[in-house]
Amino acid sequence: MDFDSIIDRRGTHSVKWDNMESLYGVSPDEGLSMWVADMDFAVPAVITDQMRAMADHGIYGYVDCDRPYKDAICWWMQNRHGWQVEADAIFTTTGLVNGVGMCLDAFTQPGDGIVVFTPVYHAFAKVIRNAGREVVECQMTNTNGRYEMDMAAYDAQMTGKEKMVILCSPHNPGGRVWTQEELQEVADFAKRHDLLLLSDEIHHDLVFGDATHIPMQNAVPEITDRLLMLTAPSKTFNFAGLHTGQVIIPDPDLRETFRRRMLALALSPNSAGQLATAAVYSPEGAKWADELVTYIDGNCQAFNAAIAEIPGLSAMKLQATYLAWVDFSGTGMSREEFTKRVEQGAGIAANHGTTFGTGGENFLRFNMGTQRSRVIEAGERLAKAFGDLQ
Repeated sequence: MDFDSIIDRRGTHSVKWDNMESLYGVSPDEGLSMWVADMDFAVPAVITDQMRAMADHGIYGYVDCDRPYKDAICWWMQNRHGWQVEADAIFTTTGLVNGVGMCLDAFTQPGDGIVVFTPVYHAFAKVIRNAGREVVECQMTNTNGRYEMDMAAYDAQMTGKEKMVILCSPHNPGGRVWTQEELQEVADFAKRHDLLLLSDEIHHDLVFGDATHIPMQNAVPEITDRLLMLTAPSKTFNFAGLHTGQVIIPDPDLRETFRRRMLALALSPNSAGQLATAAVYSPEGAKWADELVTYIDGNCQAFNAAIAEIPGLSAMKLQATYLAWVDFSGTGMSREEFTKRVEQGAGIAANHGTTFGTGGENFLRFNMGTQRSRVIEAGERLAKAFGDLQ
């Protein structure tokens, strides 16, 4: 796969490129778009072939492709993650943010507390608040550039109103791959406070070096009676626009509750997303994913090396994801000042750390899912924008 060739996404209704000026004041003509978590790479050929076959067929009527779709998911999880998934446990949602919303709707009530470990993926809080639930922020500890959880502190925060805890595994935006011991601690926390545990594992294929992602169901099988797993091929294979994700529910009783809610809302899958998933969860897709991970790892190393040369800036070492989390606190600048330098000085649109909750105030998130030349250019632009600190 050629990940180096630039694909011009401007003028294609791309949120990442066509909305950057209105949101960040960065022109798509001269700027670099490094915010929204999709990649600037073409999808694997097996997806393009599948989409072309659909187009050539010319009829977009009702279809039933559940069997090949679910079989492919089961194959992928078993072969890539050693995780045995039952086909009946798989429910399809309109992406994983919708999956979070559906889980809140099916298993919690307005006013319930929903625990998140911050800073964390910003869509969690947005969905929780709009569902009329309360966001309960448990701030993680930044220990020498590595996020850790303090369960004793979180125990003290609980009031009894909390009904669910959401774990981002691997973690977005810090790039942590949680260990067996850490996953056990989260599960024990959920049991102590009688919480459902929602494990968002959308970045599970994008893991670097000697880190190993452990699916929560494998790590702590004894908590399946309170476990909700979220997965999707969209981050790995760059088809978020097809809005296809999975809520995987091991427990039969929880499964039935969710099934009834899906039926009550008359929700059904997008056939294009299902067929793309079936095509790419395959040996051909696995080969492409391996090449992608190698390329992204190289991007992250190049970017981190550039950041390390700029006084006052530091990037967390990524174990997973393609999202670099950069700390600007060492500059001594206000959030407004360092953000202005990145956006207006360097011409880079990056996610604001405040949107990720408590603990993200001094950070910006940069998307490494782009061509190496752009990553190198971003490092050079940042060095120039903060050149007076040299």
